[in-house]
Amino acid sequence: MDSVELAHAYYDAIDAGDYAALRDVLAPGFTHVRPDRTLAGREEFLSFMRDDRPRTDTKHVVDSVTAGVDGAVAHGHLFAPDELMFAFVDVFETGEKIERLRTYAD
Repeated sequence: MDSVELAHAYYDAIDAGDYAALRDVLAPGFTHVRPDRTLAGREEFLSFMRDDRPRTDTKHVVDSVTAGVDGAVAHGHLFAPDELMFAFVDVFETGEKIERLRTYAD
């Protein structure tokens, strides 16, 4: 998969609660830097997404994903069933899998 396909697969897996598919697109050393915390390592991230994230009833609406030299940049919105939670920009660093993700949110 190229960087744009990896980004789309990432959002699809999270929204579906498909943690096996999510694991498949993340490198073992994956790091997610978020405004509220940093999750270091694929297993720590998967554990958080599966067991500790505050809301699991959310959906990512991705407005655009643009390929870059070392990854991709995605812009979108996170929705809960009855509300827009926030807009985001995600910066993906990729190789064969997603190595690092930095999220910016308003």
